Amino acid sequence: RRSYNLKAAQQELARIEKRKMTELKGRLQVSIETIPALKQFKNQLLIDITIDGLRIQIVDEQNRPMFAIGSAMLQPYTRDILHEIAKVLNEVPNRISISGHTDAHPYSGGQRSYSNWELSADRANASRRELLVGGMDESKIARVVGLASSMLFDPEHARNPVNRRISIIVMNK
Repeated sequence: RRSYNLKAAQQELARIEKRKMTELKGRLQVSIETIPALKQFKNQLLIDITIDGLRIQIVDEQNRPMFAIGSAMLQPYTRDILHEIAKVLNEVPNRISISGHTDAHPYSGGQRSYSNWELSADRANASRRELLVGGMDESKIARVVGLASSMLFDPEHARNPVNRRISIIVMNK
C-alpha cells in the first residue's frame, strides 16, 4: 500500500507554479524592453507576483492617461499595449482576471447614476475586449471587475493618477 505526502506534493506544485510565473514575468519584462509599443510606456507598466498570480498593472501618468477622461474610451497607445500583452498571455494556459480602478476623485455625474464603480467596470470590460482584438483567447478570461477607488495603489494620495489603472492578473492554477 502506497502512502502519499499530500503536503509535499502541494508544496512542489506551488514551487512549479511560482517558477512559471517568474518565467512569464521575465518574458514580459523582455517584451517591454524590446517592443517599441511597450518600451515607451515602461514606466506605466508594473509587473509583480502576488498570492493570486502574476499581476500586470497599466497605470495612468499625469499627462498620459490610458482612457479618455471620465470615459471607457481607450487611447490608441493603450490599445497597442493591450495587443502586445495579449500575445504574451496567449503563451500560457492560465486564466486571467481583469480589474479596473479609479482614483478617489468623484465622477462628475454623482453617485446616483453613473459613478466610479460603473466607470471602473466599463474600463475593465473595454480592456477585455481589446485583449480579444489583440488575439487573446476568450476562454482565458475568468472575471472582469470594477473596483472604483476601493483598492488605491497610492492610498496616501487618493487622487494620484497612478490610482487609475487596469490590473490584469495571470491567475495561479
